[in-house]
Amino acid sequence: MKNTRPIHPDFQSLLDFKSRELIELFRDLRSFILELAPDSIELLYHTHALTAVFSVSEKLSDAFCMIPIYSNHLNLGFNKGTLLKDPKKLLTGTGNLIRHIAIQSKAEYRNPGVKALIQEAIHFALKEMDKPTTSKGLSISKIK
Repeated sequence: MKNTRPIHPDFQSLLDFKSRELIELFRDLRSFILELAPDSIELLYHTHALTAVFSVSEKLSDAFCMIPIYSNHLNLGFNKGTLLKDPKKLLTGTGNLIRHIAIQSKAEYRNPGVKALIQEAIHFALKEMDKPTTSKGLSISKIK
């Protein structure tokens, strides 16, 4: 069943400037993540990219994945990607922790390999979380 959590108006107002294809891809990827983690907290930012971050609490440090949307593309990022098992070698990047998958079609994330990465990232974030949260299913705008 598709998650029907509405997109926060602050985020939507900026998302509307993107191409129809990018918006549709974002919406479907977001739904995929929310299907796997319906209680996650969505933290919304607009810095160098318009970004939806998915966390097990209200804290950015407890995030497990993110969708940064750039001018013409988007990624599925994993905050602690270097610490995840990636037997299919799906993750790319050279940073100390963050890894990502460049997304151009649904087939690049709607598959068992990516599903397993997201589930492992959620498990890792829950295990590493300092303090349990009582909040569930929120979208919190950090957009100024």
